[in-house]
This record gives sequence, structure tokens and C-alpha cells, in this order.
Amino acid sequence: MTSEPKALIGDGLVLLDLYPDGVGHLRLNRPDASNAMSNDFLKALFDAVMVCHGDSSMRAVVLSGEGRHFCAGGDVKDFASKGEGLPDYLREATTWLGMVAGALVRLQQPVVVAVQGYAAGGGGLGLVCAGDLVVAGRRAKFMSGATRAGMAPDAGSTVALQRIVGFRKAMEIVLLNPTLTADDALAIGLVNRVVDDEAVLESAFEMARTLAAGAPLAMAGAKRLLWDGVGRSIEEAFPDESRTVSALSGTADAREALAAVIEKRTPTFEGR
Repeated sequence: MTSEPKALIGDGLVLLDLYPDGVGHLRLNRPDASNAMSNDFLKALFDAVMVCHGDSSMRAVVLSGEGRHFCAGGDVKDFASKGEGLPDYLREATTWLGMVAGALVRLQQPVVVAVQGYAAGGGGLGLVCAGDLVVAGRRAKFMSGATRAGMAPDAGSTVALQRIVGFRKAMEIVLLNPTLTADDALAIGLVNRVVDDEAVLESAFEMARTLAAGAPLAMAGAKRLLWDGVGRSIEEAFPDESRTVSALSGTADAREALAAVIEKRTPTFEGR
């Protein structure tokens, strides 16, 4: 990292700095909760990404998480506290998460995601899928986890994940919920580079500085063409994902899954 950054968002659930070389640093800032996502968190993240959209001096963005983990997904304790109101709450949450993922995909600046610890659920794995390039630490772990929690994937990952790793591998990741190591993720193309854990951020910044030194209009145009080439627009998936997750969250199985996560036990699903 070069010189001292300018703090564009200096406190709160999401932080944003801008370095003199044009590299922005977007940081998830709930380290005590493994950067798990609540609605307030998602709103703050969307606002921060929109600041990136409006800053023409920013030429590339590094997205990382403060603390031991990149992002553990949704805040299950927050979700469990909503009781019968969970479907409405998750309809809002998945809408915000879709807006965040869409804003990252449509950001003109290329986004380098730096992953340490866990990247799980729509928050963690979803943001990895919405990034343009990914650097992971050797001890990083990746997991979908949605169906294990009685829900379905979101953040556009139902489109992006299968395009990144292939249809059959995406099915395996989503339905069987394996915990992928960094080497597993590299082998299937989910990440671009695996480095020592202590070198993750510097490696991501090195990549971002290379991007920032490139022709910004060419970078923006190439990024747009590649994302448009995914086929079905990722934005088309967001409403369907949101409706599905919201509906599933009202089931007894989803409530049982949330309780099991909090109580650290194996859930018992009854199909209702």
C-alpha cells in the first residue's frame, strides 16, 4: 500500500479509504460478528459502493473484511430475533444484498476481493462471486450454506457461481455445502490467486495497483462486456432469489436451521 489514504467513510459498519494511486479500499467492519450481514450493514455497504461509483479519481477497488473472517454470511442471530417477521425482513435483506452485488458488478472500476478466513453464504460467497478478481489466504474457506440453513442462494450467485465454476460444480457447492479450501477454490476457478495469509491484503493491493495504472475506459468497457457475456443478466436473478429466500425463511425448517446454528447442533428438517 502506498502513502496515507484519504478516509471517505471513516467510521461505521463499512469503511472506505482512497489511496493516492487511485486504489479504493472498501472494508466490512463488523469483526466481532465475523462481518455477518444485517439490514443496517447491507444499507451501509450499498452506500459505500455508491460512493465508489461517484468518485472518478478511484481507478480500482479492494474489498476486504476486518478481523479474522471476510464474511460469515447473514447474521443468524439477527434473523432469528425477527420471529414471524423474518420473511419480510429477509425480503428486504436480499433486496439490499442484490443491490450491493449489482452495484459491484456495474461498478466501472475493477474490484479485487481479498479473502481471509471464511467467505460463506450470500454475504461472503456472494460477494466473492460479484467481484472481478479474488485473492485468498491459504487458510481461507468458502461455503454456500444457504440450503443447509433451509434457504436458497442469493446475491446473484445462482447465476454468477455456475458461470464461474460450471453448472455441475455449482450444484455440488449449493446442494451439498462442502467447505472449500483455498486450493479447492483455486482449482475450480473461484479465486485467481492463493497466497500466505499475512500477504493477502498486500497481494490484493498489488493487483489493484496494476489495474489502477491501466486505461480506465478500457478497463470499464472490458469489465462490462465480460459481465454482460455471462448470459442471463445477473440483475434478472435478484428478484427471483429474493422471493425464494423470503418464502423459505417462513418455513419451520428455516427456523429450525437458525436455531441449530445458534445452539451449535445438527438441525432436524421435516419438510414444512
